[in-house]
Amino acid sequence: MNSAQNPLGTQPIGRLLVKLAIPTVIAQLINVLYNIVDRIYIGNIPETGAMALTGLGITFPILMIISAFAAFVGMGAAPLASMRMGEGRDEDAEKILGTSCVLLLLLAVVLTAVIFVFKRPLLYLFGASDNIFGYADDYLTIYLMGTVFVMLALGLNTFISAQGFAATAMLSVLIGAICNIILDPVFIFLFGMGVQGAALATILSQGISAAWIVLFLVSRRSRLRIRRENLRLPPALIRSILALGISPFVMQATESLVNIVLNRGLQDYGGDLYVGTLAIMTSLLQFITLPSQGVAQGAQPIISYNFGAGNVDRAKETFRKLLVSILIYTTVCCLLMVFLPSVFARVFTADASLLELTAKMMPIYFAGIWAFGLQLSCQITFLSLGQAKISLFLALLRKVFLLIPLALILPHFFGVVGIYWAEPIADMVSAFTSFGLFMANRNRIFQHHQVG
Repeated sequence: MNSAQNPLGTQPIGRLLVKLAIPTVIAQLINVLYNIVDRIYIGNIPETGAMALTGLGITFPILMIISAFAAFVGMGAAPLASMRMGEGRDEDAEKILGTSCVLLLLLAVVLTAVIFVFKRPLLYLFGASDNIFGYADDYLTIYLMGTVFVMLALGLNTFISAQGFAATAMLSVLIGAICNIILDPVFIFLFGMGVQGAALATILSQGISAAWIVLFLVSRRSRLRIRRENLRLPPALIRSILALGISPFVMQATESLVNIVLNRGLQDYGGDLYVGTLAIMTSLLQFITLPSQGVAQGAQPIISYNFGAGNVDRAKETFRKLLVSILIYTTVCCLLMVFLPSVFARVFTADASLLELTAKMMPIYFAGIWAFGLQLSCQITFLSLGQAKISLFLALLRKVFLLIPLALILPHFFGVVGIYWAEPIADMVSAFTSFGLFMANRNRIFQHHQVG
């Protein structure tokens, strides 16, 4: 399908962005439910709910590491595939898809083995105490059995979105989420499995999603298909995928690192109750960041395709609309979290002490989240244009260069509350730096029309 026929190159940008972004946003919101539903059910288990919820929060960095490796491949390969399609090179795009399949399977095997061997020291390193270790270990042990499903579901669904099939990509996630919502109460309460039941429900649901995605990508409905002859690992192609995928990988992997640093700091300066507040707030943070990323992912194939096809004005217009839409969303979310903290915290826990502390700290933690939209818009545009180095720097900036050092330094001066203040300071500084870098580099990138 050439540029004149493909809607990515012809439809009005506003309508096209809505068409691609809405299903992707819904898919991201649904994807949040995998972890959120688990936490809501577990947090409301009679008597042990608060401790079980805190234990589950300790596993979050490891789950994010697994997701980060899926993004390493999927988010690195999908923009390349979109650009090849824009250039009329569909066969090359299918080679990218085949290589990504093999990479995802290999990474799944390695991650499962490594994390399983080191899970005990990892959980204690990440902030577990003796009181909550058992809950974290129970959940993680079962979750690891489904790592391959998680990798395939997250990594390959990007290729469905990259072709412009946003509704199909949304359906892939929806199927798994519905299964998870149904299975969670069955395993947790009916069978009395607790956190183990939550993990089992999650991996079974991810398995169903993965099967759906693979079946679509081998069918004739897909413009890009998984073909046996493309299931190879050519070194040059791997380097291209990983070079572009390093930015989204770092974004998610450093999210895991941030969670580790925050959990450790909250445990050292506050205790289990403070770690419990982070389990709730990171869940709410996902409700803000993942839909924002859904809008960005909806814009990615439009920007990449038109950049590859030489339609620079369409790529620029997509960025402008992306920036405005995400900023509006993150600003509204910021206001809700700051002024209505108890309403949202109460969804996760009925424990009076945990509820009171969470409501007190939420306005601090979310004070700068409105600026996240500014950073994300610039970063995803750099990524969509093949500017891997700048995108990587922006991914490192907020979390590695700002948030982690602030979370380590501020509590020495302000106590445990300093850990919560690290988040909004990092959000705002990184957002304005990202926007400045984009404005300084946009003309050079578009003028030379080079894929980095």
